[in-house]
Formats: sequence, structure tokens, C-alpha cells
Amino acid sequence: MKIKDRLEFANKAPPYALRGEEKVSAAIESMAERNIGSVVIVDYDMKVQGIVTERDLVRRLLREKLDPDTTPLTKIMTTNPRTAQEDDDVVEQLSLMSNERFRHLPIVDESGRLTNILSQGDFVAYTWPELLVLVRKKAKETLRPNTYTLVAILFYTLIVIAMSSIWQDFTFK
Repeated sequence: MKIKDRLEFANKAPPYALRGEEKVSAAIESMAERNIGSVVIVDYDMKVQGIVTERDLVRRLLREKLDPDTTPLTKIMTTNPRTAQEDDDVVEQLSLMSNERFRHLPIVDESGRLTNILSQGDFVAYTWPELLVLVRKKAKETLRPNTYTLVAILFYTLIVIAMSSIWQDFTFK
């Protein structure tokens, strides 16, 4: 299924983005207020230049003991982040995020302009209902043929136990 075909995608709030010259403190404040884990860094045409995530704050800002009030976002951002387009497959993008170990995926148009952002949490929420349906279907497909086998084994076991009990009664009398 394409990203744009998900109902949840259409209802998402616009992505939060800042220019690279903004200070890290502004991003931290906004991330905390909005309860989000990343800020996309864009130029004046809304083209993605980078992304600042909670991980970047820990790895670059805190570890290097930088001052958030004077440090520009360009100094700590991840440059050239992976992006996707609305026509891309949801599951393929989730797999890519999992394999390459990143949690935030900017969505861009054909010109590279930011249109949205999805997190791994979004993808899980989008794919979870479908995954449950698939699991139930597979369970039914797998259990039906095996149910008859299990019932047959159980029935056979009961017969063996019953015959064994009867046989013991005959042999000890």
C-alpha cells in the first residue's frame, strides 16, 4: 500500500520544520511542546537539508558539550537524510527504516520539498491492523488442516489408553 493511500497519512498534522541557522534551543523547545522526536531542516524553498532527532541532540550536542543557545541546527543535524515520496510503499519504507536504524522519514514531493514526515511509530500504527488480519488468516489456514491431525492423534491416544487398560484387566485376572 502506498503511503498516500493511508487514511492516517492524510490526517497527519503538517510537519515541523526549521531553517538550519535557527538555534538548537528553539528546536528543543518546540520538540518538547509538540511532543515530537525530530525537526526537519529545510531551506527557504522547503527542500530538505537535514534532520535533527533526539539522537542527534545526545550524540552531538550533549557529548560535545555545545551550547544550545548559540549552536545552529546545521552543526548537529544529520545531513542528507533518507526521504520517501507519497507513492512509495509503506511496508518497504518501514523495512528500510528498521534495517538502516533510523526512526524519522521526511516525505517529499518530486522537487524534494517537504510535505510530511513519518516516524516508525506512525508506520507501526498504519500497518498493525493489517498485520493482525494477516496473522489471524495464517493461523486459521495453518490450524484447520492441523486440527484434524491433532484430533486424530488425541482420539488414537485415548483408544490406546483405553485398550491398554482393558488389556491389563484381562491379563491380571
